[in-house]
Amino acid sequence: MIFLNQQPVEVIDLYKNYLKSVGTLSKLFSDSPIPLIHYRVVENIFCKVFNAENLAREDSAYDAKKGSLGIGIKTFTFESNTKLEKIAEFNRLSAYLRELKGEALLLRLSELRNQRIEFANNNYNIHSAIYHCVSRKENLFRIFEVDYDIIDIEKLSGLKITDKSISFHDGKSEYSFLFSKSTLFRKFHQPLEYIDVPVEIAKEPFEILLQLYETLNLQPKIQRAGIDYVILPLYSLRESKSNNKKVAEKSGLNQWNAGGRKRDLGEVYIPIPQIIHQVCPSFFPPRDKTFLLKIPSGEILTAKLCQENSKALMTNPNNALAEWILRKILKLSEGELLTYERLSFLGVDSMKVSKVTDNEYYIDFAEVDSFEDFLEKI
Repeated sequence: MIFLNQQPVEVIDLYKNYLKSVGTLSKLFSDSPIPLIHYRVVENIFCKVFNAENLAREDSAYDAKKGSLGIGIKTFTFESNTKLEKIAEFNRLSAYLRELKGEALLLRLSELRNQRIEFANNNYNIHSAIYHCVSRKENLFRIFEVDYDIIDIEKLSGLKITDKSISFHDGKSEYSFLFSKSTLFRKFHQPLEYIDVPVEIAKEPFEILLQLYETLNLQPKIQRAGIDYVILPLYSLRESKSNNKKVAEKSGLNQWNAGGRKRDLGEVYIPIPQIIHQVCPSFFPPRDKTFLLKIPSGEILTAKLCQENSKALMTNPNNALAEWILRKILKLSEGELLTYERLSFLGVDSMKVSKVTDNEYYIDFAEVDSFEDFLEKI
């Protein structure tokens, strides 16, 4: 186990105790002897104990990051030594994928999966990856790690097609794609090395919670749209329709392509719609006042709002934004236009900017339709 074997014994014990304590409350939801734990709980416990960065809500290929290690966290019932588990969804590309058949579909699915992994690797500066699995068996959790490899396109074989799915393998792992949900699955095999965590399920979990409620005043923090974060679309609101979005060819991340004066190929900005300033007037600093902007890799850029009506989020130097988004993440060459299709294949079309302090912000990509969802919340 690449990751767990490098952790101190006392940290592993703390991790096991957290899992065990949650599993104790399984009768809140089920009478099964198989302890129940929600996958989000496992993700949060993992990140808390191992001091890992939680990526689970960032629509990333990974659920966590520790240094340059990307971690996919899987939680599932494991009654035998293998389990088919979801590893990717392509719901927004379902119409496109339905037009492909046989080997053409197999190849495109593999490319899309690999592109999303590469996107996450570039965005979060990840050099290696694993799957961390918490499997649920009768009266215990079994923890193990397996590889998190890209699909080896050169070795695709074993294609089997039914009315509901296709299955294939690449010499290392077995995959299945379900047509109805546009979902890609991988078969997970239990390795020889694992850690068992026995769980004693409490008979009266409601009494435990009642005692906790009476002794603690728990108020979870909820991130508030327009106050704690905003969503900035990378496509043009003026040129787009709900079912046909477009990235402006001469502004925003394609500003370098604008007419008039000669422009540097790294001259870009992230558009800020006027509705952001109207509804969230105090979210950003005033125009031309610099602030810190942290990106997912951990690098901190210097940024400010520019242009008329503070419509542009730019960095100093300006090409730092282009180097991050266009070159490193989207893999566009200098002089190559960004298109909405390029974004949609990666499942993103906006940026989420979170406010840390009045002078510190964090920015990351946001999934397709995030801006529309944001408008409904403000």
